[in-house]
Amino acid sequence: MEIILATHNLDKCKELQESLSDYNIKILTLSDFPEIKEIIEDGNTLEENAFIKSRTVFNLTKIPTISDDTGLEVDALKGAPGIYSARYAGPNASYNDNVSKMLKELKGIDQKYRTATFKTVVTFVSNDLELVSEGSVKGFITEKPYGNSGFGYDPIFYVSEKNKTFSEMNINEKKQCSHRGKAIANLKQLFKENNIL
Repeated sequence: MEIILATHNLDKCKELQESLSDYNIKILTLSDFPEIKEIIEDGNTLEENAFIKSRTVFNLTKIPTISDDTGLEVDALKGAPGIYSARYAGPNASYNDNVSKMLKELKGIDQKYRTATFKTVVTFVSNDLELVSEGSVKGFITEKPYGNSGFGYDPIFYVSEKNKTFSEMNINEKKQCSHRGKAIANLKQLFKENNIL
């Protein structure tokens, strides 16, 4: 069976592929379909954006499609950047741009008020089925980056139970406690319940 991961983000692909490695499936990405142009995510929630991508790609390819959307909600910023996390510092922002803006916005704010929640919603669309699952993890934003792995806001998202940032974890460690790891685990349970794969 083939499944498309509806993303061009290679870091995201790597995490999703790792999480699905126990299935006997061929995983494709949007890189395999250059004819699919940029998909505008103009939903108001993570779930809406994830479904925009998975439904669009499935309708174009007729291949079962998984998509996710992730948001970082920082309490001191009234829940921002949320659905705008990937483009927090602008439409073509790099990971470093977003991290730098976040640290600047939180400059001078005491550690105990730098609490945040990372959320991921994962959707699956096939010919006769649509599934949605989510995962979240609480932590706080550090005052500077730590660690060399991961991507996005990982260097500044500190998970208390692990006593380290996501960027200080290896991929298996992160998979067990991360928002995306939890969302994929919940999706796999839905696969089981619906006799998929």
